[in-house]
Amino acid sequence: MTLQQLKYVLGIADSGSLNAASKHLYISQPTLSSAVKELEDEIGFALFRRSNRGVTVTAQGEEFLNYARQVCAQYALLETRFVAGKSKKKFSVSAQHYTFAVHAFSELIRKVGMEEYEFSMLETKTIECIENVRDYKSELGILYLDEFNQRYVSKLLEENNLEFHPLKDCSTCVYLWQGHPLAQRPMLTMEDLEPYPCIAFEVGKGNSLFLSEEVKSTYPYRQLVRVCDRATALNFMKGILGFTLCSGIICTELNGPEYKVVPLGEGGVMRIGYLQRRGSTLSPLGELYLEEVRRAMD
Repeated sequence: MTLQQLKYVLGIADSGSLNAASKHLYISQPTLSSAVKELEDEIGFALFRRSNRGVTVTAQGEEFLNYARQVCAQYALLETRFVAGKSKKKFSVSAQHYTFAVHAFSELIRKVGMEEYEFSMLETKTIECIENVRDYKSELGILYLDEFNQRYVSKLLEENNLEFHPLKDCSTCVYLWQGHPLAQRPMLTMEDLEPYPCIAFEVGKGNSLFLSEEVKSTYPYRQLVRVCDRATALNFMKGILGFTLCSGIICTELNGPEYKVVPLGEGGVMRIGYLQRRGSTLSPLGELYLEEVRRAMD
């Protein structure tokens, strides 16, 4: 088994076909097929199922590719740190769509500067947040647990060798435009919100409601609009008087003063925390980022 073979099979998995992978990897398709067959013969099971529509990863192949990604990611880190020499150090965080996480990242960059580091702040879906930390694309991930999703997400973290560290427990709030008819209420209920559309972020692959970014994901909303980014959610809050459910931690420096939070009387508690690889030690930048996150959450 060689590192090159691992890169080949990852290229095939990402491309979905041998033909596309061979073009991306700049090798002939017969050479690529031969390399994959040699690897499959060595490990004793098939990594892919071939069909006229391309290739799909087998169940055993999924597990193998998870390890392969970690090996390739670690090699890339070694190469960057000890071979590239003058390459910048990298620091990346993945998070659900939280303005406080972005604000903290901005403060980190402002304090550290960009002379020595290349930064990545990835606002993304819950499952991608988990995968990014697992696959070494991000050092940390920011997400929440509650009574509904805790068992499912905790099992997912266990399977991916990740651990969750709580940062703050928050009561669920309603986030809406300050011109919304309900914006001046001291507290809201789900019955109050019934006439208005709920804005929710796309869950992504698997489409499991346990991976929703919002609490009450199983509530039978009469009107529901799914979005992929925070800016679109804000536009819909103003344009169609939509609302979303959140932790109540809002960064007005980023979202502006036009939006506000109102407590939800029946929302439950969101426990916001960070993910890291089990047994790993946070880098100095990771520790500094968490300091900024805690400050932004106060």
